Amino acid sequence: MPARAVMFSGTGSDVGKSLIVAGLCRLFANRGIRVVPFKPQNMSNNAAVTADGGEIGRAQALQARAARVMPTVHMNPVLLKPQSETGAQIIVQGRMTGMAGARDFQTKKRDLLPAVLDSFGRLKGDHDLILVEGAGSASEINLRANDIANIGFARAANVPMILIGDIDRGGVIASLVGTRHVLAPDDAAMIQGFIVNKMRGDASLFADGMTAIARMTGWSPLGLVPYFDEARKLPAEDALGLRDLLKSEKADRSGNLRIAVPLLPRISNFDDLDPLRNEPNVFVELIERGRPIPADADLILLPGSKTTIDDLAVLRTEGWDIDIKAHVRHGRRVLGLCGGYQMLGRRISDPHGIEGPIRTVDGLGLLDIETELSNDKKLAEVEGFLCGSNAAFNGYEMHVGHTSGPDLARPFLKFSDGRNDGAVSADGHVSGCYVHGLFACDEARRAFLWELGSRSSDESYESSIDDILDRLAGHLAQHIDVDCLLRLAK
Repeated sequence: MPARAVMFSGTGSDVGKSLIVAGLCRLFANRGIRVVPFKPQNMSNNAAVTADGGEIGRAQALQARAARVMPTVHMNPVLLKPQSETGAQIIVQGRMTGMAGARDFQTKKRDLLPAVLDSFGRLKGDHDLILVEGAGSASEINLRANDIANIGFARAANVPMILIGDIDRGGVIASLVGTRHVLAPDDAAMIQGFIVNKMRGDASLFADGMTAIARMTGWSPLGLVPYFDEARKLPAEDALGLRDLLKSEKADRSGNLRIAVPLLPRISNFDDLDPLRNEPNVFVELIERGRPIPADADLILLPGSKTTIDDLAVLRTEGWDIDIKAHVRHGRRVLGLCGGYQMLGRRISDPHGIEGPIRTVDGLGLLDIETELSNDKKLAEVEGFLCGSNAAFNGYEMHVGHTSGPDLARPFLKFSDGRNDGAVSADGHVSGCYVHGLFACDEARRAFLWELGSRSSDESYESSIDDILDRLAGHLAQHIDVDCLLRLAK
């Protein structure tokens, strides 16, 4: 029997769609229902490698984990990875297919719908329930003609919709009711119910608001969900999640080990920072543009980047290259991950125009390596140990380019298949590697923090994520009419 499905769209971005789908995936999985997440189209530089050798949005990987299933490329058949303000790399069913500007992509979308429906069909045959997540806002009528991310998909696949509004940002009544009135009648008919998310304070004060929305839209009120504070400890879907990280770090500056992370425009896979942020003895500080890197930082961590060369130029414009080199002269540590690792070398060349124009630029020169970007994208799950401590790790590679040079003779990691990864400077102060997810491994994280003079907590990062997902499921069970939700699913 084909799976039932229901789609969760939002009045806008960052209203909590991903979190609600993740929580419901865990809730239904705990009830013995074979549930699976699906997002037709996503836009994010926070991605994950799947067991079938492709990549999907990080949020769908978290939702798959919540559902207790292995992530596959079919959970997110179209992934856009922004490389500029108006252009993005296009990933279809896990594989890069090319680049497109924002305007060009609007016409390409109709050609991608068959792949989206193919992936959806594959999931339907193996599960009881599919929880579909929309993208952006359901009310973007200017983009409706070729839509595959919201109502366009819902109508093509005949999937009923639930609309989510965010009360925390204000204007939720107007957002929900306004969406009802700007949609064409046939589109509005796809929406069967609504959820108001991120309620703070006395929920009874909004009871009349829920009634008013139901009356003016004709949709079923499925729940008023209180703010779930532990969401900040879960991997964020995209760069919008960095706003919450900045807010939380301003509120909590505890931790005797200070890690400074320059916040570059095209930062990618920044969930690498989450296990470090969750350590009670560590303070991870995101350095926004216009601020110097603190001189008393114990470690400067350069994260991944979707456009390494352009982000390196921003790093120089901000004067952060001077701060980083002064940091090293004072005997302090620097670590680069993926694109950040490439920046630490002597040179980066892009002979095929992978990131834009064909060019070669000087790197920071802190590692004796150089990188040539190529069309061959490395996507692989890996495991091994840290060369300095023999601490075990597992993670994944997701990068373009080949790195060579003398400092590779001092690798940072050794894979279980005998290959090396990364490099360490002769004085040991500067290191880098291509592996993401390194610090989610408790043994590797503890060994690395020990080298920096900080003791790690005894808590298992992966176990803590599962515990939060269980608490999120319980939270939603209290505040969403789950039985009504199941009745609405087709």
